[in-house]
Amino acid sequence: GTIKPAHVLIIGAGVAGLQAIATAGRLGAKVEAFDVRPAAREQVESLGAKFIYMDLDDSSETESGYAVEMDEEFIRKEMELLHEASKRVDAIITTALIFGKKAPILIKDYMINDMQTGSCIIDLAADNGGNCDLTQPGEIINHKGVTIDGRLNLPSQMPHHASQMLSKNISKLLSEIIKNGKI
Repeated sequence: GTIKPAHVLIIGAGVAGLQAIATAGRLGAKVEAFDVRPAAREQVESLGAKFIYMDLDDSSETESGYAVEMDEEFIRKEMELLHEASKRVDAIITTALIFGKKAPILIKDYMINDMQTGSCIIDLAADNGGNCDLTQPGEIINHKGVTIDGRLNLPSQMPHHASQMLSKNISKLLSEIIKNGKI
């Protein structure tokens, strides 16, 4: 028989979020994603995920492409959208950060209370306080049947892959800056 695919929500479509979208998709999940930056929509959809849509404008990101803090009305609408999405998913992966600030709280306790028993939240922003109200940085907890993973520095727990990626990037960098044996 067949198994219904997992339904995964990725919050934040930066480098980590896009990788999470691609990985979840390769594993067969039905993937939705949300980001406040309008440019993220095209990137999310190019990976085969559904972009959860809000009326976004260009003022939601800096010139360098980082998200900015939003006003209260935007946050209210965002919370409604994320609450509805959290009710229907099996897993949420949060990656949302605002450069130079504490991670924004995007998954509130009332949202977690409405999530399906057995679902989980992987809070990749735990190093900066977390995107989930109940994240305990450095801990994995269970709240009413929902697992919340707030482990710190998850990449360091996968040293083999991290080392492969680092060595490949260094190799590419060196091949770009060294020509005929000279820098």
